[in-house]
Amino acid sequence: MANEYNYLAQSDCLVINGVDDAQRFLKFMETLDIFQISKGEQDQAFAMLAAVLWLGNISFHAIDYENHVEASNDEALINAARLIGCEPHELKEALSACRIQTEEGNIVEKFTMQQAIDARDALAKFIYASLFDWLVEQINNLLEVGKQHTGWSISILDIYGFESIKKNSFEQFCINYANERLQQHFNRHIFKLEQEEYELDGIDGVKVDFADNQECLDLFEKKPIGLLSLLDEDLHSPDANDATLANKLKQNLNGMACFKGDKGRVFGVRHFAGEVLYDTNDFLKKNQDSLNPELIELLSSCNGQLPQLFAIKMLNQTLEPATSLDSPNQSVSAKFKGKLFKLMQRLEKTKPHFICCIKPNRKQLPGMYEEDLVSQQLRCSGVLEAVRMSRSGYPTRMTHQEFADRYGFLLLETNESQDPLSISVAVLKQFNMLPGMYQIGYTKLYLRIGLIGVLEDRRKQVLQTGKYTDEANKGSTLLTAIIGLQSVIRGCLVRKHFSNSHKLIPLRSKQKLVRENSEANDIPNEQSSAMAELQRRVVDAEASLGQKQQENATLQEQLQQYEAKMKKMDEQLQQSEAKMKKTEEQLQQSEAKMKKTEEMLRKQTAPLQASLAAAKKSEGSAMAEVGGRENGVSSLVKEFEQQKQSFEDDINKTTQPASNMNSYEELRKLKRRFRAWKKDYKVRLKETKAIVRKHRHQDSDKTRKKWWPNRGKVLQNCGKSPS
Repeated sequence: MANEYNYLAQSDCLVINGVDDAQRFLKFMETLDIFQISKGEQDQAFAMLAAVLWLGNISFHAIDYENHVEASNDEALINAARLIGCEPHELKEALSACRIQTEEGNIVEKFTMQQAIDARDALAKFIYASLFDWLVEQINNLLEVGKQHTGWSISILDIYGFESIKKNSFEQFCINYANERLQQHFNRHIFKLEQEEYELDGIDGVKVDFADNQECLDLFEKKPIGLLSLLDEDLHSPDANDATLANKLKQNLNGMACFKGDKGRVFGVRHFAGEVLYDTNDFLKKNQDSLNPELIELLSSCNGQLPQLFAIKMLNQTLEPATSLDSPNQSVSAKFKGKLFKLMQRLEKTKPHFICCIKPNRKQLPGMYEEDLVSQQLRCSGVLEAVRMSRSGYPTRMTHQEFADRYGFLLLETNESQDPLSISVAVLKQFNMLPGMYQIGYTKLYLRIGLIGVLEDRRKQVLQTGKYTDEANKGSTLLTAIIGLQSVIRGCLVRKHFSNSHKLIPLRSKQKLVRENSEANDIPNEQSSAMAELQRRVVDAEASLGQKQQENATLQEQLQQYEAKMKKMDEQLQQSEAKMKKTEEQLQQSEAKMKKTEEMLRKQTAPLQASLAAAKKSEGSAMAEVGGRENGVSSLVKEFEQQKQSFEDDINKTTQPASNMNSYEELRKLKRRFRAWKKDYKVRLKETKAIVRKHRHQDSDKTRKKWWPNRGKVLQNCGKSPS
């Protein structure tokens, strides 16, 4: 197993071969430091990696003629045990036998060679998978994603694509199934939803033929006859093996279009990317991947922190309902399918964007382009169908309102009463757009490739021409105003120069001068009106600009208030979560304290209960001897029973787990009350016993007198003293 890796395990170190491996390892170390994983945790993680590699080197040897084996006491076993924190003989026993529970008790069953190898590989894979999950959990906790995330996010799903190698086993089976499901997601958003949008908006004549892989997904997921269902079904059959699995698949699935039966243990699946042949050798073993209870117990008893953590997580999963995705009772394929469906549900809630990376050559060299390899990747990924869809469809879409707002001013004749749809149609007709270059839907305008570029160029030209025209008009108006002002000044100077000689001018000349002055006065009036209009426009523009600035300031203020409110909400949420966490910790401490108090109180009340039992026994014997003769004794018995029941009820009530935090004080009061009653009861019991003994002595004397009345005479006749 370890021979398949570039890293060789020696003692507790990882020896790296090659410069590239060294660079990757250093980069990995830097990444661990960035994610604030401590040096101690890093050492434990590398110890687990080294243990996985050493486990792959553990060998087995036969110990009897029934093909039973046990692990060899070699370097691999010793180092693997040391790295995970257990004794070598403990690891040896866990890899060589297992306990089977029967009606008569537990029976130790020794492993065969294949069973021992399966147990060893299962332990190595479990440690590696648990280490990977632990590392992901540490990173997610640091990034604080999940419940605390309240804003927008961008998620990146990086997948390799379909795999078809020389021998395709269970791993390629799962990988290609996942890619088949992701390809369906791609087809749905690129082709199916595109087609549905055209149909819902009344666009006809747009349809692209593409390869739908729904039949291939049905081959995998159909119940009860599908690849995954039949594969899981054989896990519960004791006589199933890889050969019977292949025959079973061929018998049940030969009628499906995407399935192809082949020779021996091989069967084929016609995937979206092409046909792949799978070898069922080790399919059942890899699908089960079970871990013996002895191995879980071994990890839970190890000295290392990570092995114990992995074992506890596995035990907790065992106690969870069988519907859990991580339940150990489920097969590997069932868990894989559940996690894949969970991923697809999350993808369906997002707005996807697809990036297809093409491998230019098989040698991973720059500047080399292999046409057949690139063409195959384009066909397998569905890019060619997407290009055909884009060319035959309408990739640019705008609502009628958006189109009218952006291009409506291009119309030579505008009518403000027109609706957005009419404006959009008028713009397209004005520029003589061909009917095949666009389609008008109920809500949107659909444009071919290149059409939007033409409209944008025209829009840019109109905006630039309008800018130049406005500047020229302003310059012409200013020049006219200057000329008019100069004319007025010159007229004033002329009138002042000739003011003294105006009487000598003939009447006809006066009339002419008046007419010229009148014309000169008209020029400033026209220029003043133009200047007033220009000033009015400037004032309006400044007022509009001021209004926009005020609106912008208001929006900025609202945005800042909203951000402050969101920040405050985040702080309150974090404070609430911190309080909840602190409350949970206090509750756990209270529960532990209550449990400790309960155990202590039970220990303290045990002597009291024993004393009650002894008193009852003592008084019971006394009552048996006295019988029902004395009324005082019967009253003591009755009192004892009542007090005993009362004390037992009080003790049970006080030591209940759900009782309040004052249970310890209540028990102390109960103990003092019991001691007082016990002291008083002992005194009265002692007095009663004395009375009983006295009566018993009197009864004995009477009995002796009654049975032997002439004892003195008999003794005298025998020559003895009557005493």
